[in-house]
Amino acid sequence: MTRCEQKKRHNQLKTVLCGRCKLLSHGHMVTAVGGHGGYPGGKQFVSAEELREKLSYLRHEKALIVKLVDIVDFNGSFLSRIRDFAGANPIVLVITKVDLLPRDTDLNCIGDWVVESVVRKKLNVLSVHLTSSKSLVGITGVISEIQHKEGPIQIEAFLGGGKLYDTPGVHLHHRQAAVIHADDLPSLAPQSRLKGRCFPANDTDVGLSGNTLFWGGLVRIDVVKALPRTRLTFYGPKKLSINMVPTTEADEFYKREVGVMLTPPTGQERAEGWCGLQGVRELQIKYEELDRPASDIAISGLGWIAVEPLGVPSSDPDSSVEEEDGDSGELHLRVHVPKPVEVFVRAPLPVGKAASQWYRYQELTEVEEELRPKWHY
Repeated sequence: MTRCEQKKRHNQLKTVLCGRCKLLSHGHMVTAVGGHGGYPGGKQFVSAEELREKLSYLRHEKALIVKLVDIVDFNGSFLSRIRDFAGANPIVLVITKVDLLPRDTDLNCIGDWVVESVVRKKLNVLSVHLTSSKSLVGITGVISEIQHKEGPIQIEAFLGGGKLYDTPGVHLHHRQAAVIHADDLPSLAPQSRLKGRCFPANDTDVGLSGNTLFWGGLVRIDVVKALPRTRLTFYGPKKLSINMVPTTEADEFYKREVGVMLTPPTGQERAEGWCGLQGVRELQIKYEELDRPASDIAISGLGWIAVEPLGVPSSDPDSSVEEEDGDSGELHLRVHVPKPVEVFVRAPLPVGKAASQWYRYQELTEVEEELRPKWHY
């Protein structure tokens, strides 16, 4: 098929596209930064260092920064050193993919949770917008905010003198996408609304202590100590299976099944060249309230796991006595990931219908409320 025929097929005859946009519009998943997804780089890619250098001048300019953060990978996609680029410039924070959150999620709770996270970072955030490019939730609000602050923005594509700058994304080496093969990248992208997968399931009293859970071939969680009714709920791409085995058998199970049952990496060839789960994080998670998740364990570039100390009703009448004895106020987990990948422990993201009951809004003074960024959707 000629180039003209391709453009006609995709209704692009009168459209000027860069190479990256052309590939994306034709259904290809491409990475723009060398080193991402196993790409070594080349003429069509900018290196992570080059991109950072090109953006660094913004901190010395007067500009409005529009920062996009993936709600499914909030910690992993939130650039930790954003001040290096933004300086003291105001930021409009756009939270994307809210359409992927579990059904019946209260976006007011999500908005407050995001704002609370941003306040801790002490950034100059003007507002927070919860959006979805698929359902178009919040898009009008973002456009209105930008136009209100900057007025109509002139776009001079490819001439070097434009007023709007769109970057291909700063390379974050600590995300799962930076360590897996490019062909496995689609498996990390959720395509539909997330649904939590619980271990153990609601209808069982099987305890987690002494067991190991594998999330695909990318995450291993050893449950060293947990309450009898502790539940782990996984939120992330459905293509990654979750398997539980006794911890004593976990090493052999992973060695045998990585690339087969535990994917990505996919296939024997990629499994043989796989870096393994060399990064280990010991987590001591304390809980104070039994009617809400204790915390989330967020895996950079993948999703998160909600830790619920008493998530599953027990049929054992003596279990409540054990839980009140004081020896079980802490959960001990050991999380294994590929070495560059980061693991975050954070306040639980309030998703699903029940979250609106246990989530607590911050009590603020009038002054604090006035200074606090507002959320919109």
